[in-house]
Amino acid sequence: MTFYAGTLGVPERRNVGDAKVLAGKAAFYQAGCASCHVPKFVTSKRAENPAHRFQLIWPYSDFLLHDMGEGLADGRPEGLADGSEWRTPPLWGIGLTETVSGHTFFLHDGRARNLTEAILWHGGEAQAARNSFAAMSEKQRADLLAFLGSL
Repeated sequence: MTFYAGTLGVPERRNVGDAKVLAGKAAFYQAGCASCHVPKFVTSKRAENPAHRFQLIWPYSDFLLHDMGEGLADGRPEGLADGSEWRTPPLWGIGLTETVSGHTFFLHDGRARNLTEAILWHGGEAQAARNSFAAMSEKQRADLLAFLGSL
């Protein structure tokens, strides 16, 4: 089971050439989302499993702790995180959440019923990106959501 879980690949992206997805990708970058949801990394050359070494991956995360503001704060420190900090979750596979999990609840406590709500709950260090999303036209927001759905 450990080997299976450690070598299970992430889902392949879908609709990568679709015009809405491409426009949404541009909106994602322009809004500043990629400053925390960093698109790509190269894995370590010293990874324990040789198959994982020096691989280009696209997690859309920096895997760091960020202050997400009072709206998401629960006041409960955990590990190195204080009560308003959260580790940036990877976005790969997020477009398949409903298919895999049977729901579209997001954030650490499931309070967001969809990706739009999840984005609008962002605060703290992500406030500027959240504000950029909120200021987008309906079409731009739909395109950005189509991009997230492709991940």
